[in-house]
Amino acid sequence: MKLSLLPWALVLLVTAPGPGPRPAAGAQGSCSHRCGVQDGPCSCHPTCFGLASCCSDIQDFCLEILPYSGSIMGGKDFVVQHLNWSNPTDSVICSFKESIQTRGFVDSSGRVHCVSPLLYETGRIPFTLSMDNGRSFPRSGTWLAVHPSKVSESEKSQLVNETHWQYYGTTSTQGNLTLTWNTLALPTNSITVELWGYEETGKPYSQEWMAAWSYLYSLATSITNSGSFTFTPKPAPQNYQRWKVGALRIVNSKHHAGEKDVHALWSNEHALAWHLGDDFRADPVAWARAQCLAWEELEDQLPNFLEEVPDCPCTLAQAQVDSGRFQADYGCDIEHGSVCTYHPGAVHCVRSVQASPLYGSGQQCCYTAAGTQLLTADSTSGSTPDRGHDWGAPPYRVPPRVPGLSHWIYDVISFYYCCLWAPECSRYMQRRPSSDCRSYQPPRLASAFGDPHFVTFDGTNFTFNGRGEYVLLEASGTDLRVHARAQTRMTPEGSQDRGTGLTAVAVREGNSDVVEVRLRDGAGALQVLLNQEVLSFKEQSWMDLKGMFLSVAAGDRVSVMLSSGTSLEVSVQGPFLSVAVLLPDKFLTHTRGLLGTLNDNPSDDFTLRSGQVLPPSSSSRELFQFGADWAVENASSLLTYDSKFLVENFLLRPKHDPNFLPLFPEETTSSPSQASEAAKLCGDNNFCNFDVAATGSLSVGNATRLAHRQHLLRVQSLQPVVSCGWLAPPSNGHKEGMRYLVGSTIHFHCDSGYSLGGAEASTCQADGTWSRPTPTCQPGRSYAVLLGVIFGGLAVVALVALVYVLLHRRKSNREWIEAVAAARRQKGTKRRNQGQATQMEGEDWAQEQHPTHPVRLNSGQNGR
Repeated sequence: MKLSLLPWALVLLVTAPGPGPRPAAGAQGSCSHRCGVQDGPCSCHPTCFGLASCCSDIQDFCLEILPYSGSIMGGKDFVVQHLNWSNPTDSVICSFKESIQTRGFVDSSGRVHCVSPLLYETGRIPFTLSMDNGRSFPRSGTWLAVHPSKVSESEKSQLVNETHWQYYGTTSTQGNLTLTWNTLALPTNSITVELWGYEETGKPYSQEWMAAWSYLYSLATSITNSGSFTFTPKPAPQNYQRWKVGALRIVNSKHHAGEKDVHALWSNEHALAWHLGDDFRADPVAWARAQCLAWEELEDQLPNFLEEVPDCPCTLAQAQVDSGRFQADYGCDIEHGSVCTYHPGAVHCVRSVQASPLYGSGQQCCYTAAGTQLLTADSTSGSTPDRGHDWGAPPYRVPPRVPGLSHWIYDVISFYYCCLWAPECSRYMQRRPSSDCRSYQPPRLASAFGDPHFVTFDGTNFTFNGRGEYVLLEASGTDLRVHARAQTRMTPEGSQDRGTGLTAVAVREGNSDVVEVRLRDGAGALQVLLNQEVLSFKEQSWMDLKGMFLSVAAGDRVSVMLSSGTSLEVSVQGPFLSVAVLLPDKFLTHTRGLLGTLNDNPSDDFTLRSGQVLPPSSSSRELFQFGADWAVENASSLLTYDSKFLVENFLLRPKHDPNFLPLFPEETTSSPSQASEAAKLCGDNNFCNFDVAATGSLSVGNATRLAHRQHLLRVQSLQPVVSCGWLAPPSNGHKEGMRYLVGSTIHFHCDSGYSLGGAEASTCQADGTWSRPTPTCQPGRSYAVLLGVIFGGLAVVALVALVYVLLHRRKSNREWIEAVAAARRQKGTKRRNQGQATQMEGEDWAQEQHPTHPVRLNSGQNGR
């Protein structure tokens, strides 16, 4: 190792300043204008605290603030720690990004205050502080600007029954509106309630495209700060009608109307239905339809952003594991109860982490409880992509990249126009169709855990327990680097194991920030460093950083999402770290290091720096040399050395300790009792069995077993799935089924009056095609109609037969009566003189024989 590479480290160890007079501002021994600088007789770099090498005035000039974060809407009052100013003054100025200035103040206790400005971007915003009315700015710090949705509700004013606000003026939505807030968050006796509007003007995707918040008017002035304000909205004047999205701001009444960058409480941004004019209230459906049609016309003139947003994962399991490219949508999150207001039927939605490169657009993917993707082609509950990514994208201030607000202008307020205020949702869905997953490729996973054990991207398993700092991954193209530190474990008895485990992991891609995750000494908890400075997550668990996003869950899991779609997940597993790296397919053939060569060929995973490849059958001792070959070089190390121990053991010594001899897998032995306990715990998990034997600890072995199981579950979730894509229902018919993955079957049916022309069902095949095309529904007699004709015809035949039988029976009766009458006439020649009595007897007898056919034999029928 060349000591010339490390002069600053040697200086830090021998030049820590002792007590003495504070250096003058601007002097070489001062941190005035020098925050972050390591060179010189004393350090102003964050690592100096652990090395006892800081300039004595570092806390006066390198500022720590509380609170350290707030909404991009601004108005947050924060206090500079460790800086006391004896005389109250009005000359405090806080400058953000060297261009935005706000007025600060010194309170009665001598504490210096600043107010965060209204910003159009998220992330860590550098600021400087002047105590002489702007003549000099020797002090500096960092403010964390946060997406409005990630700000605590206690820091905002609340729209009571927010739905009522956003539907006000539509059918049956009238009356009063109420705004509430925490009076302690704005300590003043008198307040003013203002309305601000947001708009984006100019030609889309041009340099003239501008984003702006504007003060519109006050709803109330100089009212008591009671924590509540109720009013009856009145239609705004015509000159304010162009603002459809906005927010309310509460400020101290001493400020003039619309004064910017003062201490304030903002409400959520929302649709300004309550503010719209008489034309909206007179006929909200017609008004909204006109707005929807205007949005539709504009959309058709804008570039097609859908071509560059990523395809959705095919299943819910893939969406949850692919954390480098997709994160949970706070509007529909299964871990927070699946409250999916705009996606009924879904249990979870995810959004693409990165905005698309050219248009700054975003993707959304929603899933049912069965893990099936919901598409807008099947249901209005389906997922919809966004012209403006909800989280925004660098350079942020330019539309449609403004976090939260651009999304409102191009994707949310239009949903109100077309779907919520007017029945024109089909227009919206046609221009925001869900993406299916036919082109989706799951990421590749590699892991390191336990003593430590490695599973490469191509699935090769091996153990390398060296002591030092090593390259887990290097990838060309994006200059991605992941470095890790491995240390021995101290046993409860105070001795060191012959095995090692990961205790720190650092990552950088291109010119991004450097994030390091490490075990905090003796605490078994994680500590996160940004560019070698320890971060606090007391206020925010999510940070937008340079070239990456950072998320911390429950203090024991950290996720780093890089702009390439790579994800690094670090968690605590027993005494060591567990690391998982997810790489998109574009890294194929571009990786090297301990996590192997990603090329679907496990045989070359043990590739040395020189390019030489060790065979897969290499012994554990040979693999130990493979691991040693990938020791980090000092000049390129991403890891932090902020203590005497780290400097002496990892900075000033070889990166791979040649004197440390580990315990190799084939050399492990266990007592019979330990072997029996290990068998019960580990089963056939060789990693677990090795760690129990190497450390003598069942808890260490169990942690390894759990980490390995987590790896296997992720691998299973990320298995590629074949999709045949959306299959349309037939015209004048419908289909059963919304799952389009291999093995799924869709059934087809026709509406009444139509018959099916084609297959009744189609199945998704392994080659990604449907077994049958969508059939047609042809006009004609359906089965019901045919059955009706058949049974109707039978009824007619039966009726004709019945009439025929009745007529035939009547004719027979008549003929029989006539025969009887003839017989009587023959006998009548002998009885002609018997008179009327005989004739009546004949009639009576005939009537008795056929009472239903009364026949009257009169004189005329007897003949002349």
